[in-house]
Amino acid sequence: MKKIEPYKNINEATLSLDNGGRFYNVLTKSDDGIISTSELGKVAGLFIDKQKMVLFLDLAISNFDVNAKEKIVNSLDVSLRSTYEKYKSQEFLPSEAYDKGILSSNSIITGFPKKIDSKSDFNGVIVLPVGKSFVVMPIIDKYDVYEIRDEVSDDTFLIAHARGSIVLPEKKIKVAGVLKELKANKNEKKASKRFLEALYYLDIN
Repeated sequence: MKKIEPYKNINEATLSLDNGGRFYNVLTKSDDGIISTSELGKVAGLFIDKQKMVLFLDLAISNFDVNAKEKIVNSLDVSLRSTYEKYKSQEFLPSEAYDKGILSSNSIITGFPKKIDSKSDFNGVIVLPVGKSFVVMPIIDKYDVYEIRDEVSDDTFLIAHARGSIVLPEKKIKVAGVLKELKANKNEKKASKRFLEALYYLDIN
């Protein structure tokens, strides 16, 4: 889980993202008007997971208006733009995430998080692959779990991140991650719930 400082304007974003990539990417040049996978990976600190790269980019430019976002996306090279279209994030309020969200997709949710501190306050299990088999375990054993509240409707949605990595502030934030299934208990055959596996967040001032 990592806190992101969003770009303030398109000039700042372009200067940061059009950076020349890593030193051994000799065909990637800084300030050439084209943003490559190597350049985005350098800023995001990721060089293999393209889905997370796109998630990072979407959150970093999430405060931009439509035109500014479009300008950044249009600066992506052909390969990266194809990756972006595949993994482009959807933005939701907590009240919208269950009905409109797509499993395994990038999502950004805006609201007020409140941590769930104990198993007695929450039930829910996840299925994890282990070799060729699967293990069912309480989500709260693997993650720090929160309810994120909708400012308008007071509805909530579950979010979770790696245990002990950070404590989310109880203030309005944007949280970015991947939507995953959550079962009410180990006997439930088809998951009836969902949660956001949170990877990044940013404060809303």
